[in-house]
Amino acid sequence: MKNLDAEMIVLNKAFASKEEAIRFCGQKLVEAGCVDADYVEAMVQRDQILSVYMGNFIAIPHGTDAAKDHVKKSGICVVQVPDGVDFGDGHDEKVATVLFGIAGVGDDHLQLIQKIALYCSDVDNVVILADALTKDEITGSLAIA
Repeated sequence: MKNLDAEMIVLNKAFASKEEAIRFCGQKLVEAGCVDADYVEAMVQRDQILSVYMGNFIAIPHGTDAAKDHVKKSGICVVQVPDGVDFGDGHDEKVATVLFGIAGVGDDHLQLIQKIALYCSDVDNVVILADALTKDEITGSLAIA
């Protein structure tokens, strides 16, 4: 993962539900040739098993371990959701304003999650991503790809 492709960055999206948001991220990965369509279902399942919400207004939709066979190449998409999307379970609100859809071959999967979590542990970095007006602002500030 050297560069984050501008086509994998989406600004100003809105979603009616977390499942819609997860499916959108999955579709971006499918379109980029990173995964096949079955991986998208595994992304939805992953959130049902354990929330992909990571705190600090971010979520990292990704597939289950069993879905590794559906990953063709490592990839990441960044989706900005200014109004947020609730990843809570109905009992508590977990609003994400930045989504990182990921798929990783081998150990890339875990490394991507760790890099994103570390980067986003500084809420100032999340604010930069959430407030970005251009894709260049995101690629310029994002030090994980």
